[in-house]
Amino acid sequence: MMAQNYKKMRIIPPSELIINPDGSVFHLHLLPEEVADTIILVGDPARVDTVAAHFSEIEVRKSSREFSTATGYYNGKRLSVISTGIGCDNCDIVMTELDALHNIDFQTRTEKTDKNQLTIVRLGTSGAVQDDISIGDYVMSCYSIGIDGLLNFYGGSVCESEIERAFIEQTAWGERLARPYVVANDQSLIKLFEGFARAGVTISAGGFYAPQGRVVRLPLSQSNYLEKIEKFSHKGLRVTNFEMEGSAIAGLAKLMGHRALTVCAIIAQRTKGDSNPDYSDIVNKLIAFALKTLTK
Repeated sequence: MMAQNYKKMRIIPPSELIINPDGSVFHLHLLPEEVADTIILVGDPARVDTVAAHFSEIEVRKSSREFSTATGYYNGKRLSVISTGIGCDNCDIVMTELDALHNIDFQTRTEKTDKNQLTIVRLGTSGAVQDDISIGDYVMSCYSIGIDGLLNFYGGSVCESEIERAFIEQTAWGERLARPYVVANDQSLIKLFEGFARAGVTISAGGFYAPQGRVVRLPLSQSNYLEKIEKFSHKGLRVTNFEMEGSAIAGLAKLMGHRALTVCAIIAQRTKGDSNPDYSDIVNKLIAFALKTLTK
């Protein structure tokens, strides 16, 4: 009798991947057939409607907690737009469940043999930390620096260790802070946005105030925090802007084999102390360009 050589497939327990009674994934409340291969991520659930207003046809609309989804067609291409809410922790949920919807067989609770690669572009808002970047500019994250600690919980090596070491050394990174991780965004997507957005190195922070160097009433634990980040330089790279989701999206996408990029509209100028809270026109221009670019 010939020996059988096969790899035993791991069955994912119900406690590890929760599937709702209707067959949808736990947080997003989506069925596998309800999400496209090309996905635009936005933070604000209301912005899903702004993006979906461009669609010629909408076949799916769902909302659960801060996660709203619309799947439809633009220029004949099927797209999904999904809101993540704020923060890398939320993106941990969104990225894991999007991957599961495409690459896990919900009936057998096993990984599919043939994996599906997703194209994921986050369209967001951000604050610039360099004098030559102005409100109304657009920055695409060629590298994302996560200071939230999320990716450090995952196995696998996708990080740029040389940049990490340089960043930690030059900023005298506090030993009580989460260790920064650096991830390169997808080069093929970066090329699509060249000429529209400037190349940047983006910090994804674990909060809006102190983690981004803002002082309202409480002091910061790190002295000269913003100044150190502004002055960081490594082989021509410098930190360009702050936001709160891109590093989780880039890191998890790379670990899972997907393509990802974050592109942000600049709505605050941190070094000059300026901001524009009425930024709808800037974001709408970004949405229009992204839709046309992703459906060429």
